[in-house]
Amino acid sequence: MTSGFRVVGAALLVAALQIGFLLALVEGRASILRDGREVLLNVEPVDPRDLLRGDYVRLGYSISTLDRSLFADPDALPAQDARILVRLAPGQDGLWQAVGARPDGAPAAVGDAGTVEIAGRIDGDPAGARTVRVTYGIERFYLPEGQGKPIERDLSVRPFRMLVAVAEDGQAQIKAFFDGQQRLFEEAPY
Repeated sequence: MTSGFRVVGAALLVAALQIGFLLALVEGRASILRDGREVLLNVEPVDPRDLLRGDYVRLGYSISTLDRSLFADPDALPAQDARILVRLAPGQDGLWQAVGARPDGAPAAVGDAGTVEIAGRIDGDPAGARTVRVTYGIERFYLPEGQGKPIERDLSVRPFRMLVAVAEDGQAQIKAFFDGQQRLFEEAPY
């Protein structure tokens, strides 16, 4: 009788741990969407369809390619896949642009009120290149079935924008997808 209770107790403990882990993942994402600083980014086209999750639009941003001069020491760039922080500031058109970049752990610039730092990873080997390619983990946006191809086709014709929430540690989550000024889709926090 006691061993039966132990097995049931162990199974309940494992189930509770798994549920707790999943809830922590969901809450982490939701807290960024709820409390993160909002930045509006210009979208550049890239492609759509994932067999498991459906249609998506693969995105690039104007902040996905950085000039070496944005780094404090352009001759000592971090290696491929290194985590960096890119400082964004709002432009006159309301779109946020890269105004600086630093390796994760390097001291932040002083006196940059009104800016936001978004975390990214260097994509490719930056050695000798004039520009540095960066990914932010917000390069895919999933859409309702059948809507990926038309949007992908129109990305090169009309201005699409992405509203992104950025947490204090630089983690970013897509919040809303815009066709010009019209909000097409909004991510639910949960």
